[in-house]
Amino acid sequence: MQFSILGSSSSGNAGLLITENSKILIDAGFSCRRLCGMLEERGVKPEEIDAIFVTHEHGDHTVGISTFAKRFGPKVFANQLTAKAIQPKLKHRPDWALFETGSQFDFRDLVIESFSIPHDAHDPVGFKFTSGRGDDLFSPIKSMAWLTDLGFATRQVAKRIQNVDTLVVEANYDQQMLQEDQRRPWALKQRISGRHGHLSNLEAKDFLAAVERPRWSRVYLAHLSSDCNSIEAVDATFADLRAAAPFAIQTIQSGDGCPLAAV
Repeated sequence: MQFSILGSSSSGNAGLLITENSKILIDAGFSCRRLCGMLEERGVKPEEIDAIFVTHEHGDHTVGISTFAKRFGPKVFANQLTAKAIQPKLKHRPDWALFETGSQFDFRDLVIESFSIPHDAHDPVGFKFTSGRGDDLFSPIKSMAWLTDLGFATRQVAKRIQNVDTLVVEANYDQQMLQEDQRRPWALKQRISGRHGHLSNLEAKDFLAAVERPRWSRVYLAHLSSDCNSIEAVDATFADLRAAAPFAIQTIQSGDGCPLAAV
């Protein structure tokens, strides 16, 4: 299993997951042209993508779906409310594959678990992806979880992501930078910092620190706001956890991604 964040910020989000028998996107929050370029940079042809898994309907996670699905024909996995919210905005009807939130299902050599997360969308979800037979050294069982856009981390969410090898979680904003921001009105600041908004740096750190005996080997901090967060602010908040944690913590610069790496 290999994984790459193609890009992640409040302006666009997408991940790439590759296993022995599947290549999938997690969200498609960039234009089709940009997605194709990002994939080709990682040695993947766009037509090789078998499916797109959608977390929720917001444009920074879905803007590329219509054109990409029309050109290359992947299945598009979403729950019913998310698909219903997205379809009216699309010029093309993709090959929808609907699932029920909270369900576990298979796609090729992947086992997918979906779970509800608190965010201001119709039915937002996080995903856990598992692959591998576990019967020999050449097919170990590996898993990763994608967890962005949540206002707070519930106990159920913590249980779902406790035993994955790789975790992607948002550290969206620095509280002081958000409050001092001159471009966002008070109501938007309240939405961002509310129970159905986003995780701040401190909230993300406290969440990770509270999970008991995690199996993570690497945690990616993603979905950084370009205006209300910075690498320096994240590093300052996570300094003590980085020093004490048995897993690596990597921060994704706002808008950037990371190369393909083993899960």
